[in-house]
Amino acid sequence: MAGTGPGWVVSLVCDDNVTMCGVRLEVGPPGRLLQGSPGGPPEARGGAVVTVGKDVSQVERRLAAGLLVCPRCGGRLGPWGHARTRRLRGWVGLLSRQRPRRTRCAGCGGTHVLLPVNALVRRADEVVVIGAGVVLAAAGWGHRRIAARLGRAADTVRGWVRRARGSAEALRLGFTELLVAVDPDPVVPDPGAGALAGAVAVLAAAALATVRRWGAAVSGLSVWELAAAVTSGGLLTPPGPAVSINTSCPW
Repeated sequence: MAGTGPGWVVSLVCDDNVTMCGVRLEVGPPGRLLQGSPGGPPEARGGAVVTVGKDVSQVERRLAAGLLVCPRCGGRLGPWGHARTRRLRGWVGLLSRQRPRRTRCAGCGGTHVLLPVNALVRRADEVVVIGAGVVLAAAGWGHRRIAARLGRAADTVRGWVRRARGSAEALRLGFTELLVAVDPDPVVPDPGAGALAGAVAVLAAAALATVRRWGAAVSGLSVWELAAAVTSGGLLTPPGPAVSINTSCPW
């Protein structure tokens, strides 16, 4: 089965692997796909960012043990310094400081940033906050009203909404592919409520299907953290060859 959309090319082939925009993605249970330790939390793979958990000490242990792998060649990732420190805003403006680990592949030499699953690339707010704004926009709220509800600057929220609307059709198609890949009997939401509302509906359906498929491995993540994981932190990046939806078990 194959699908195409604005900036997206998705092909699902018979060996349970997915190729999207030239990036090899995978569909299957955590143990086989993500090459983690038995019983340990796997990591979502894709692009220059590897999505990992929020527990820094656990990420460091897995990195030191050689359990994190390169999304390009499958080689072992090793420590390679850190990315710059960033502040991430949560609910009611609560701030946390993150200094994501930078890694280098022992095989191809590529470097990758380990991005916690609650963050998005180039965004200063936690994904659950951004997701709440996107849901309200899909329900017809304007960006100023959303900003007042979430306690964020109007310009910040306008940026979220503008990017989400611009990527809505691509996200709807991509998350529909994810839903079909992980659910043996998928119920695809009706896209008739508008592009953004359709994207949000299918994103939520795909997240619920992912929880049903892998259970406890992902049950601790919110819908929007799952969305961040399967897009490798690129949920609000422009659709195109550099953006992929990772249909591996994201956690």
